[in-house]
Amino acid sequence: MIDRTWLDAAKGDIPQWAASMPKDADGTTIDWDWVRSLDLAHGVGTIPESTPQSIHDALKIDYATREHLESIIAQCNSTFMTDYDRFIGSYRLPRALAYANRRLNDNINTLLRLGEQQHLWVVSRERRGRTTVAVLRPYSGSRPSNDDQGMLNLSGETGDASAGNTAAENSDVKFPTTVALDDIQDRTAAILDARAERRKAQRFQKRAGDAAMARANLSGATSPGGAASSGNATGHHPKPDWRDAYLPGRDVDAVMGIDIETTGIDPARDYIIDVGFEFMNMASPRPAGEPETYAYEQGYYAAGDAYGQSRLAFGVPPENAALGNALIAKLTGIDVRGRSSEAGYRLFDEWPQAQAGLLARLTQQPYVAHNATFEHSWFMLNVAGYAESYRAGRITIIDTLPMSRQWDPGAVPTNEHPYGDNTLDAYAKRQGALDSAHNERHLGLEDSHIMLVAMKHHLAALKAQRKGPWGPAGRAGVGGKSCGRKR
Repeated sequence: MIDRTWLDAAKGDIPQWAASMPKDADGTTIDWDWVRSLDLAHGVGTIPESTPQSIHDALKIDYATREHLESIIAQCNSTFMTDYDRFIGSYRLPRALAYANRRLNDNINTLLRLGEQQHLWVVSRERRGRTTVAVLRPYSGSRPSNDDQGMLNLSGETGDASAGNTAAENSDVKFPTTVALDDIQDRTAAILDARAERRKAQRFQKRAGDAAMARANLSGATSPGGAASSGNATGHHPKPDWRDAYLPGRDVDAVMGIDIETTGIDPARDYIIDVGFEFMNMASPRPAGEPETYAYEQGYYAAGDAYGQSRLAFGVPPENAALGNALIAKLTGIDVRGRSSEAGYRLFDEWPQAQAGLLARLTQQPYVAHNATFEHSWFMLNVAGYAESYRAGRITIIDTLPMSRQWDPGAVPTNEHPYGDNTLDAYAKRQGALDSAHNERHLGLEDSHIMLVAMKHHLAALKAQRKGPWGPAGRAGVGGKSCGRKR
């Protein structure tokens, strides 16, 4: 029996959030009474009658609900992290909204497929701006005219449409003659682009204000050239980057490497299906008493200095499993059609014990990931207590991506890779953690392993060369990114 009472209990946090966050990420005033009215535990999606207009109307409602939810979720992180007076005590509400939004997203995709099955539209997935969206086009059998593009004729009277091309032809129900497609197009790309433009304008305004202040107090005269670069071990000199905060210090030692596999890239829409982690000491000897061998999926992987390996598999709701996910199956070998909760797989966002166990490991030493902001964003919306622990400074994150970008001589910019090739696969190969005959596996444990091996090799080389953490701009201590404490 899954305990979902926490979802309703999360609404008790609304007064704290309402007082601190009156507007969402798009600058719209939040209707917190609407949020309070949502049935987060049992679903916020619309289940229609199986008629064309009902399917259209349900999809339109669900898209609007998702837009409202996601604009709220998108604002929660910055509000929570800048709540310096700690007025908001818990991140439970954003996790609850994300929980409901994942199921809503499954419902939307189910409606899209239902519309395809009834020949209401054809769905194509297209990359637009910062995301991939579902684009609806009229079913080809309906032959829409140029004058009513975006409308689907369901009357069965168009030209030479073949029998069975429309739902109307196979039903005794009297359907409306057209279903509009214009008002049920996925607006995610346009929303994200507009949001990014607002952030860009805000950053420009802030930089202009900072520059004016610097001119007023003559700070430019005392610090010519601005901040020093992070230093690197290469012939090229990448500019300082916000990711540099995640670089390790020269005293880093015991760490936990972690990698997750998911059904997509959005933690508010998709599910964690695989988690792999292991431990490794970057400087001190491997702890005595730990098992000395571990069988990875790849027989050519040797455990070496790694210990405490763990592989965790999670499932998806039946609706998500029914939809399938060919891209993830090809990338990871995990077919979500066999990962339904009805097949006995537990969902990570419904398994508090798994979340608590992972959080305990994430807080006991720094954790390392490649492009760690990805893992961090998923943990924020999936792991109970993670956001609170991070804000309190109990979590330190190290990222091997900026290690590759700043300190790896092989990460030279090219036309194909303007910032250098800094994928885990490329970094691991350059650092001798993966041979050229094999590629990154895209499974949590195996990827964690090659990442830690690459990191250890890289740090040893940098220390010998007196570069990286041991160079002029290197840091003492563990390094990495954490909040709530000073170094």
